[in-house]
Amino acid sequence: MSEHVKKFVDDLANGNNADAGEAFKDALRDKVASSLDAARVDIAKNIFTGNVEQSISDPKPEYTGPNDRTDAIFDDQGQQIEFTPNEAEAPADATQ
Repeated sequence: MSEHVKKFVDDLANGNNADAGEAFKDALRDKVASSLDAARVDIAKNIFTGNVEQSISDPKPEYTGPNDRTDAIFDDQGQQIEFTPNEAEAPADATQ
């Protein structure tokens, strides 16, 4: 039995409930700390064992051939937008 648990039981027996509460908290802290230390040791021992080699990047997508191309353009309502060719000449290059 740990020192904190013994103090907890003794304080309860003597009617010192406030001191018993503090002793209980101390005992609980010790138990959690020792469990964490044991888990740290276990993880440290096993951290580099059983590693599986992982690919560096995602697999390349499978090439299925060219897609059917459409020159149709649709608005945000799903209606096709019709364009008519512009007969005007292209503007001259302004940087010349």
